[in-house]
Amino acid sequence: MRYFSAAEVDAGLDYPRLIHALSDAFRRGGEAMPLRQSYDVGTEAIPGHLLTMPAWDRGKVLGVKLVTVFPQNPSRDLRAVSSVYMLLDGATGQPRAMVDGEALTNRRTAAASALASRHLSRADSRTLLMVGTGRLASYLPAAHRAVRKIEQVLVWGRDTQRACSLAGKLVDQGFDARSTPDLVAALSVADIVSCATTSRESLIAGKHLRPGTHVDLVGAFTPQMRETDDDAVCRSRVFVDTYAGALKEAGDLLQPIAAGCWQAGEVCGDLHELTSGAKPGRLSEEEITMFKSVGAAIEDIAAANMLAGDQGPTVHCNS
Repeated sequence: MRYFSAAEVDAGLDYPRLIHALSDAFRRGGEAMPLRQSYDVGTEAIPGHLLTMPAWDRGKVLGVKLVTVFPQNPSRDLRAVSSVYMLLDGATGQPRAMVDGEALTNRRTAAASALASRHLSRADSRTLLMVGTGRLASYLPAAHRAVRKIEQVLVWGRDTQRACSLAGKLVDQGFDARSTPDLVAALSVADIVSCATTSRESLIAGKHLRPGTHVDLVGAFTPQMRETDDDAVCRSRVFVDTYAGALKEAGDLLQPIAAGCWQAGEVCGDLHELTSGAKPGRLSEEEITMFKSVGAAIEDIAAANMLAGDQGPTVHCNS
């Protein structure tokens, strides 16, 4: 069994091939996968959670991502969130590979956003606004550049120093990148707005989105979190990675539903429907599109299987 480090994951999962692998996996569809499960594994003094995300293609490949969340770890100079992915042979059950979970998650999440952007953003998109300064934020611009000719990246974050640092890293990747303190002004020039935060209050107001913008939401992943206000959702044609996951976990959608100003039936499609052609993507140059991702096990297994040297699987999370 081979172990793939974070560096090997980044080197082995180039975005053009990974986006193609995810597109193929979502397009084929197949058996519905279980939603992410969370278990309380901590103590009263040391809280902790274990999350599991399994997926399989019967007789071919199976895998599971194990994620632990121990909030007190930073006081021990450890990461609060750790993860590992196990890929196994679908015919024998024998382990094939162990993969660094954080790198795999960041890479496949960014690729899924780019896959959606290929169907939803304007073909002439050139300016990307990156909202957020965490690890995932450093992956997203390069992924979007794999499907659109992104030239300029504006970086906004609550921590100005971190925003400047991320902009510097993006310059090293060949972008014309700079941090910006004015989120509203940045929204007025952005073609694509990519958000990767854990915010519990809206950052993107619908009234500030210009016609033709594509909004990519990949950060908030619980019903209590959100990155956009109700108006942004109501003004957009909304797409999701999977119906089951987004309508259970995405606060950006669940909160306007609870407020009574938007309905689940207004979701225009998921990645299976977009990639298979069952539902249309962008319909005009003026409309605002929105993609809400909470993550799906199909993305992990497709990426891990590609890393291990095989073609993408045909599994699909609930659509």
